[in-house]
Amino acid sequence: MPDIPIAISRLGEDDSREAQNLRAVTWLLAQSGGPVVVVTPRRSVRSESIAQLIARPDVRHHTWRGHRGGHYGGQRVLQAWPDRTHLNDVWNVEADAIAVIEWNLEVTAEWIAHLNPVQLFPGETITPSPAQHSAVDPLPEDVDGILKHVATMAAGYSSGLKWNEEDKLKADMMNRPGRWVSVTVGQVRARCLELGMRGKDVDTIAGFLQRRKDGRRFNVRSSYRDFRFN
Repeated sequence: MPDIPIAISRLGEDDSREAQNLRAVTWLLAQSGGPVVVVTPRRSVRSESIAQLIARPDVRHHTWRGHRGGHYGGQRVLQAWPDRTHLNDVWNVEADAIAVIEWNLEVTAEWIAHLNPVQLFPGETITPSPAQHSAVDPLPEDVDGILKHVATMAAGYSSGLKWNEEDKLKADMMNRPGRWVSVTVGQVRARCLELGMRGKDVDTIAGFLQRRKDGRRFNVRSSYRDFRFN
């Protein structure tokens, strides 16, 4: 992911949601970059600071419904109160700056651990800590090579992983089960994150492996049904 300013505004002690919102808005406007884009769950916004921001003529406002996220090159984006699906829209994507307003720690914990953003608390700004890599058992060479290939292919598309690469993965997991049997979902997730894949694609690939370990099969298009990676 490009080295861009990223921050998350978090609720602290003796805090309020409006103060939390204002911290994110203030931080984002202080960053240099292109136009501001605000993404909220619904059109109606119960926040004075965000409503004032949206009212600016040069600010674009999108809601979850009908908005295709993840395309923020040359823009500063405020992602307000995202669930996991919409947090993925600002995970390993290009933008001039990204500010997130946290609603649920369970949703943001992995995002924070991986992207190491500035954390905005009342009266305190926690700067990014030195990168720390969790110890994860290395993957078998063939599986690692597959994930590198998939990551490279996904990086070539603005929307991430394409259906044909997904079908290749699903087919290989069914046609070559032996190579995946010793690999854990956690290993695959960690490696995909190391390779800089978008959050949505990480969830997709880890989800495929989890489904196979649960004994489930996939529907694969006929053109890839017999596919195997080398």
